[in-house]
Amino acid sequence: MTSTTVLLGQTLRFADDPFHAPIEDAAIWERRGAVVIADGIIQDVGGADTLGAAYPDADVVDHGNALITAGFVDAHAHYPQTGIIASWGKRLIDWLNTYTFPEETRFGDADYAKDVAARYLDLTRANGTTTMASFCTIHPESVDALFEAAEGRNQRVVAGKTCMDRNAPDGLRDTAQGAYDDSKRLLEKWHGRGRGVYAITPRFSPTSTPDQLAALGTLWGEHPDCLMQTHLSEQTDEIAWVAELYPDARDYLDTYEAHGLLGPGGMYGHAIHLTARERARLREVDAALVHCPTSNTFIGSGLFDMAGLMGEGQRIGLATDTGGGSSFSMLRTMAAAYEIAQLRGTALHPAQLYWLATVGSARALRLDDKIGNLAKGMEADIVVLDLSSTAVIAQRADRAETEWEALFPTLMMGDDRAVVETRIAGAAG
Repeated sequence: MTSTTVLLGQTLRFADDPFHAPIEDAAIWERRGAVVIADGIIQDVGGADTLGAAYPDADVVDHGNALITAGFVDAHAHYPQTGIIASWGKRLIDWLNTYTFPEETRFGDADYAKDVAARYLDLTRANGTTTMASFCTIHPESVDALFEAAEGRNQRVVAGKTCMDRNAPDGLRDTAQGAYDDSKRLLEKWHGRGRGVYAITPRFSPTSTPDQLAALGTLWGEHPDCLMQTHLSEQTDEIAWVAELYPDARDYLDTYEAHGLLGPGGMYGHAIHLTARERARLREVDAALVHCPTSNTFIGSGLFDMAGLMGEGQRIGLATDTGGGSSFSMLRTMAAAYEIAQLRGTALHPAQLYWLATVGSARALRLDDKIGNLAKGMEADIVVLDLSSTAVIAQRADRAETEWEALFPTLMMGDDRAVVETRIAGAAG
């Protein structure tokens, strides 16, 4: 017999994109709302009085004045970097060589990979994140570990084997053919199994030869329903390095485009220092750009042009980029996105920030028909937030005259203490 649960509290959902529609039309906030879930799916969303009467036999969980929303979607992360988060003082290339590559070498050990995958999913769930897109390492064991851990939790994840055949240490290089073969075998095993989504994953152009990029482009052409994730234009010295390695390329994006790695379903992390041609091509193919604000400030990469790119109609998601990013929290990530936009002269509205962390990131992953919003038929991945989780947040929220003023302190100062409950496929944990 199917069990139905009704969650009561304040609810926030989106009817439109608040970057391109008035906030009052885009966001629907109910002071006393309800979300009905059964079999891991949202059955209904609306007013508490109406839905309470419509489901008299349901189990009721009353969260009082807490805010119920879709769970957070982290559109770009590196779960193998969990243990090295907040490592001191390096630019991107030095940071990879000093911290990332030595740690990733350990993921050929299946038991180690399983331990980190479980810890990562525990940490992200505690912060209200219900779906993430993660790079693994070159080791198939690292891919199996994350998908197996997620499958055991009935959790939707996007992941793939990171491919590198040059400019990486011994033990972290594969080959063009090996990358193709491993990735094909892994995507055939995991893509579409349960809630798993496979992403073909060249780390970035400096660590792949043209032959490897071409092999992965061929694989994507053979499996266009998969996603493709990589990095693009994160730092200026990285861009200069790419120009040296690919002297015939028109720009950084062209190193992917020339090898079949540009198109719908492509997700390009960072995308800070884009040329006019790159911006136009990304928009033309409707690829996704993923903003990683805590990483961009922590590693000193630059300031993402949210206003300009949104104005062009780019598809944009939000991400922690752990462990280059300095927090597992999408709340902290929203705060950093706000701060970077301020430095570029734009004050993002709380509705826009929250949309980026939910619907926007789900759109980047081409999963917005399944996750990222509270709506009938969506998967019941849900976070419940206490908007007065600490004394300093509570004293500011108490002065709020609107719902957005009540939410904003949690976006700026909140952390895992604000997370009352996280439900994955309807199940609390």
